[in-house]
Amino acid sequence: MAASTLGSAWGPLRLGVPGLCCRRPLRGLWARAWRLSEPVASGRSVAAASGLGASGTDRYCLELLRKRDYEGYLCSLLLPAESRSSAFALRAFNVELAQIKDSVSEKTIGLMRMQFWKKTVDDIYSDNPPHQPVAIELWKAVRRHNLTKRWLMKIIDEREKNLDDKAYRNIQELENYAENTQSSLLYLTLEILGVKDLHADHAASHIGKAQGIITCLRATPYHGSRRRVFLPMDICMLHGVSQEDFLQKRQDRNVRDVVYDVASQAHLHLKHARSFHRSVPVKAFPAFLQTVALEDYLKKIQQVDFDLFHPSLQQKNTLLPLFLYIQSWRKRY
Repeated sequence: MAASTLGSAWGPLRLGVPGLCCRRPLRGLWARAWRLSEPVASGRSVAAASGLGASGTDRYCLELLRKRDYEGYLCSLLLPAESRSSAFALRAFNVELAQIKDSVSEKTIGLMRMQFWKKTVDDIYSDNPPHQPVAIELWKAVRRHNLTKRWLMKIIDEREKNLDDKAYRNIQELENYAENTQSSLLYLTLEILGVKDLHADHAASHIGKAQGIITCLRATPYHGSRRRVFLPMDICMLHGVSQEDFLQKRQDRNVRDVVYDVASQAHLHLKHARSFHRSVPVKAFPAFLQTVALEDYLKKIQQVDFDLFHPSLQQKNTLLPLFLYIQSWRKRY
């Protein structure tokens, strides 16, 4: 049973802010952390708060992230000032690709949009970006940091293959998808930070896989509302669970055991990523701040005994900006 085996399989879960109650940060730190969570009235004020220019393309990327990838938005705000605009462009590019699958009614249209982004990346590396806000900002980032084209194309190619709407046959398929999308995004973020390090790459690979697995879990209620289930079929079969069980939001132990096994794999990847902690350059740590949000979700799903449809899992953690800022201040991941 999931609840009875949790302690031995995972050990104590940390929220990503060890020692929070034992050590009080500087007073100014609290104020700056809370400022991250304040609602933003306009694109201009977002740009100002982020230390960016007030160009329309900047504002477009910022607003896109704030609405579609809030956690990525918060993490990008905590990057060094000289890296933020490029990180926003990179994450906005990822959002543009991610929302194609849910915004088209036919696969053919999705393929056409993916083809647009493939040509856009080719044009960016030919110094001829199209007049599209994300493309223009991504072009600036490529020029500023000499970003590797291969990682950008991998993200597009993998999301294009994912248009098929098929469940993952096994956990390895899900990990491969996460490696080619989320981990590739982290490799590019490391390039933006000027980090070239094998240990940092290993950590990025594991964190990206954890991100992809947890994203799959978090999106299950939404996908279920559209009669789709993407959880790995091998784990479902192991526990005798069908896709219909998830579509009907059943709460029996076998269903929770599926969720437990998938979440455990994400937890294992975070554990592996942290095993490189002493070898990873401190300069790379800001790229890995998303581990705070990942641990937060794992902690919450543990608290509800792996009930994937529990209402608390759909609520924003209002303390997340604070936890992110403290983790940044402590220089940990």
